[in-house]
Amino acid sequence: MTDRIVLASDHAAIALRQAVAAHLAAKGFEVDDIGPTTPESVPYPQQGEAAARKVAAGEARFGIILCGTGQGIMMAANKIKGIRCGVCSDTFSARMIRQHNDANMLSIGARVVGEGLALDIVDAFVSAEFEGGRHAPRVDMIKALEA
Repeated sequence: MTDRIVLASDHAAIALRQAVAAHLAAKGFEVDDIGPTTPESVPYPQQGEAAARKVAAGEARFGIILCGTGQGIMMAANKIKGIRCGVCSDTFSARMIRQHNDANMLSIGARVVGEGLALDIVDAFVSAEFEGGRHAPRVDMIKALEA
């Protein structure tokens, strides 16, 4: 799997998304930042869907999406088959959604967390590995709900 990470946001989270993109690039990840780049209003469902489709298609290992709260864009992403996305405002949750839920997308609320914490959350998410074992059957149950 590629070390590519797709990033998207709505207009409320442009600055934080760009900070996350620079942070990931500095760590050696290939970043696919699909915007937006201007402050005009952009519907978060479209941005969440666009990023999720890239992850679902295997074009990126992970997706990181942002909006004001992280909630709406996460809801849109989770409508795409194969996506397991969680909103995180702490590092413990970010690590656990990878380790226990095999999440492939992370959502962050730009109006909820500051840049320093957001970067720590991103690091916890991208560095954690799915543990499998007792968690694998539960993830399979989640996947079965998409059928």
